Amino acid sequence: MIFRLALASLRARALTVGMTMLAIALSVALFLGVEKVRTGAKASFADTISGTSLIVGARSGSVQLLLYSVFRIGNATNNVTWESYQDIAARPEVDWIVPISLGDSHRQFRVMGTIVGFFEHYKYRRGRSLEMAQGVVMDDLFDAVIGADVAATLGYSVDDPIVVAHGLASFTEHEDQPFRVAGILERTGTPVDRTVIVSLEAIEAIHVDWGNGAKTQGQSTPIDEIRQMDLEPGAVTAALIGVKSPLQTFALQRAINEYRQEPLLAILPGVALQELWGIVGIAETALLAVSAMVVVTALIGMMATLFSSLSERRREMAIFRAMGATPVTVLSLLVLEAMVTAAVGAVLGLGLLYLGLVVAQPVVDAAFGLWLPIEAPGLRDMLVLLAVVLAGAIVSLIPAMRAYRISLADGMMVKT
Repeated sequence: MIFRLALASLRARALTVGMTMLAIALSVALFLGVEKVRTGAKASFADTISGTSLIVGARSGSVQLLLYSVFRIGNATNNVTWESYQDIAARPEVDWIVPISLGDSHRQFRVMGTIVGFFEHYKYRRGRSLEMAQGVVMDDLFDAVIGADVAATLGYSVDDPIVVAHGLASFTEHEDQPFRVAGILERTGTPVDRTVIVSLEAIEAIHVDWGNGAKTQGQSTPIDEIRQMDLEPGAVTAALIGVKSPLQTFALQRAINEYRQEPLLAILPGVALQELWGIVGIAETALLAVSAMVVVTALIGMMATLFSSLSERRREMAIFRAMGATPVTVLSLLVLEAMVTAAVGAVLGLGLLYLGLVVAQPVVDAAFGLWLPIEAPGLRDMLVLLAVVLAGAIVSLIPAMRAYRISLADGMMVKT
C-alpha cells in the first residue's frame, strides 16, 4: 500500500523528480566512469610491457631503470658494455634478449637503437605484438621505424627523411647521415608511439666522426665507407630479457645483480611498475574523491528538493494523518520516495555509463591507446549503486523527520 502511494506521489511530481533522478544518474555515471578510466589506465600502465622477464641496465634504482628503458624518461647513470651484454645473452636461462641504445633525439622525440628482434619480442596489453600501419621494419642501415605519435605530430609518411639530433636537448644534428622512414607503427598507447626506432649499427654509424660527445672538426666519413665498417656497438643502454622458464627468472636476476665484471641491475618489470604506480597513484585517489563529491552534491540536491516540497505537501500529509496514517507511515513514505528516486537514478546512471563506453571505447583506444573494457557490472559497481540508494534514504531522513512533526491541525490550517 505504502509503495503504491510513493509511486503515485512521484508521478504527481514527475518533472521535479525526473530532474532529481537525472542529476543522480549523471553523478553516478561520472563516478563509475572515473573508476572505469582509473582501472583502464592502471591496466594499460601495467600492460606497457608484457612478456619480458627482466630488464637489465647499469646499477641504479629499479624505478629509474624502468623509466628510461621503457618510458623513455630520464637518462641512464651508465651503459652496459657489449662484452657484458654478450655474456648475459650466452647464459642458458636466456630465451631471447633485445638490446636498447638511447641518447639521441629527433625534434623532442627519443631515438632508440635496437635490433629487429625488438618488433618480435616487445609485447604490450597482455601479449599484443607491434604491428605496422604503413611500410616495413627497417631493412637498410639508415632506415627508421617511427611510432604513431611521431608520425601524427610531425606529419611524416613512409620515405620521408629524418635527421637525428645528438643528445636530448642538442642543436647539433647528424645532417650528413639522414634516415628514411621505412615504416610507421600502429598506435599502442605505450612509449613506443613517441619513439623513433633505428638499428644499433645506425647509432654507431652516425657517431663515426664523433668523439667525447662532439663532432671531430674537419672529419666527414663518406656513407659508402661507413657501410663497410664494423659497426658493432661498444655499449648499450639496457636490455630486455625473456627466460626459457619462469622458474629461472629469480636465479638469473640474482646472477646479473652479482655480476663481477661491472655493476648491473636486473629488475622484474611488473614489480617495478607497481612501485612506480604507488608513487603516481595519489592522483587516482584525488580523482575518485572529486567524483564522490559530485554524487554527494546530487544527494544533497535531492534533500533540498524534499525540503522545498514539504511546504507544498503540508495539506497532503495532514490528509494522510486524518485518514489514519501514523507519523511513522508519513516518515516511511518520504524515505521510500527518496530510495526509489535514488535507485532509479543509480540504475539510469549505470545505463548512461555503458552507453558512453560503447561510444567512447574505439575513440579513446584510437586516440590515446587506452582500452576501456566493457564488462558486466561487478561487485564494486553493485556496492556503489547500493551505497547511493542507502545514502538517498539517509539524507531523506531529515526532511522526513520534519514532516513527521507536522501536526494534523497545522496541515489543515488555511494560511492567508
